Amino acid sequence: MVSTVEELAELMPDVSRLESCEPQMETPAHYNQLALLMACIEWLLRGRDDIFLGANLTVYFSEEQIKNRDFRGPDLFVVKDVEPRERSSWVVWHEGGRYPDFILELLSESTENIDRGLKKELYQTRFRTPEYVWFSPQTIEFAGFRLMAGKYEPIAPNERGWLWSEVLELYLGIYEGQLRFFLPDGKLVLSPEERADRLAQRLLELGVDPEEIL
Repeated sequence: MVSTVEELAELMPDVSRLESCEPQMETPAHYNQLALLMACIEWLLRGRDDIFLGANLTVYFSEEQIKNRDFRGPDLFVVKDVEPRERSSWVVWHEGGRYPDFILELLSESTENIDRGLKKELYQTRFRTPEYVWFSPQTIEFAGFRLMAGKYEPIAPNERGWLWSEVLELYLGIYEGQLRFFLPDGKLVLSPEERADRLAQRLLELGVDPEEIL
């Protein structure tokens, strides 16, 4: 009987052999949504040395899972208080037994039942991930859950329909048909491209051609 993370690590394969086995995003809408969220949160957390952001990476958590090739990888996940080094997958027994603190799944026709059922149960019972959010780029379905006494309870939306993430210290909400992050004061977290566009527009308003200062 394996009782500690160290004992589990001794039984498991070399971490260097465990590449991510996640499929590609199903539609351009799914890919664009994930890319947008990652660009925004990476910019917001730039310079931080204590948080890891994972996108479409397999989370390896048991020997049985590997034998059965029962791969489970969130579309986006966050782990706090860890080194943000590059990883090809998240291997629990090589991360001190750490599981994601925040998980987001993008629903699709082929995965929505799994995301609402099997994965929700896994994240609640095995991962014990404090917050789980799902969003459908196609139907704009949006829901979030917080772990309370070992069970996921729905996160109540505010008057704008946004959900507050205690893990990220950000709101998540719908903006122009996409899921976005918002600061505690309600300001939209911009992507680097959006920031550049707004700066260029401001320069034009001041009579400065952005091309002339590049």
